[in-house]
Amino acid sequence: MYNPYIFSCTTQDKVEQGLWSGMNILEFTGLIGLGSLLAGFLGALTGLGGGVVVVPMLTLLFGVNIRYAIGASLVSVIATSSGAAAAYVREGYSNIRIGMFLETATTIGAIAGAAIAMHVSGSAIAIVFGLVLLYSAYLSSRHREEHDSNLQSSKLAQKLKLNGTLPTPEGKLPYNVTGVLAGYSLMFGAGVLSGLLGIGSGAVKVLAMDQAMKIPFKVSTTTSNFMIGVTAAASAGVYLSRGFIDPGLAMPVMLGVLAGSLLGSRILIQTETKVLRIVFSAVIALLGLEMLYKGLAGRI
Repeated sequence: MYNPYIFSCTTQDKVEQGLWSGMNILEFTGLIGLGSLLAGFLGALTGLGGGVVVVPMLTLLFGVNIRYAIGASLVSVIATSSGAAAAYVREGYSNIRIGMFLETATTIGAIAGAAIAMHVSGSAIAIVFGLVLLYSAYLSSRHREEHDSNLQSSKLAQKLKLNGTLPTPEGKLPYNVTGVLAGYSLMFGAGVLSGLLGIGSGAVKVLAMDQAMKIPFKVSTTTSNFMIGVTAAASAGVYLSRGFIDPGLAMPVMLGVLAGSLLGSRILIQTETKVLRIVFSAVIALLGLEMLYKGLAGRI
């Protein structure tokens, strides 16, 4: 039996009309699991955290109420972080010091965003979601030198010891960090978006580190994966207390995303940064357009 608290009226009508009538709950759950597997793969590969694909997939394809989709997404984001972050830390890609420092801003923002989401309509959330994704795709597509040897580290970065090294086939390549205050401010905004949209705010985290702090893209994506679990956990508590996390929906999403994130973490290390940027931009641009259209049309 389908849970009336999960599915929107649109999907309920489709069920009554027989569109899903030939599919039992096991098959339906399997489809959600497969979609979540792809979401976790992309989340680990690009630093998005899986939620950026899970929420549009559940709302647009399966007709899940957007608040329940966000609740399941936040659980999946925690799974993604747990699955991918360990591998990245072991390989030396994640910058733990940067992640712990910036996480103080995103956690506060996540709690604030989750509180705001309870008083905003689903269509408004979808519109904000779409705009954020489109802008993120634009910024990510802008090329910059990946390893700028002439980049000067800011005094604050030196004081906090945020500079690090990136593993390469030729050995460890040192990099400097700048724009610490700008990155910290953006991280607070990333936390608000995480609580509001249930995406783990990986897109904004990656862009804050990549564009504002000039951190190498692979370090940005891996450090983002390290951070998103804590951010999602902060906002997931609010959704849980309001009853918007359904175990029957969250379980296949979480398992699929976790498996996908483990696969993605293995592939990222051998993938060229240029390819990552293309995947990153293309996926979030397409999803952003779809979410924006559905939000403006009032179909969410």
